[in-house]
Amino acid sequence: MSAADARPPLFLVVDDEMHLRLFIKAVFESGGFTVGTAKNGKEGLAWIRANRPDLVSLDLMMPEQGGIRLLQQLRSDPDLAKTKVMVVSAIDDATFAHAMSLVKAGKYEGIASADGYLEKPPTAEAILDEANRILDQTDARHPGDTQKYEEDTHAEENHDS
Repeated sequence: MSAADARPPLFLVVDDEMHLRLFIKAVFESGGFTVGTAKNGKEGLAWIRANRPDLVSLDLMMPEQGGIRLLQQLRSDPDLAKTKVMVVSAIDDATFAHAMSLVKAGKYEGIASADGYLEKPPTAEAILDEANRILDQTDARHPGDTQKYEEDTHAEENHDS
């Protein structure tokens, strides 16, 4: 295992409400994660570009630049499209899904949705469970993860024969 593989996952919490930003940050830190924070989508995008987090906890309704716009920017940027995103919002899941379908029907037709969703106020247990579920999943946006696993598995099988 290399030193890069040994580092704890890096998370970013993007929320304009300071008490929630600090609560979610503390929950992630208690789970052993390294955490940065941003108070809006504009700050969040700059942080993501500079630090390439493993997961972004994203509020939707924020001043300056909201979460849907940030999600659209991530999914449309080839360098950032694989960023895993967990929405944490006062907007319930069904309303968010409906809003995303409207966004997809408009000029952002190619936008993908978030990897996970929690409705505010989330519990510490729900935050960690959802974050770990997202980190454990391998999906179409993360094909390299599967390929690397398959290469390692085949190498072990060939070595054992």
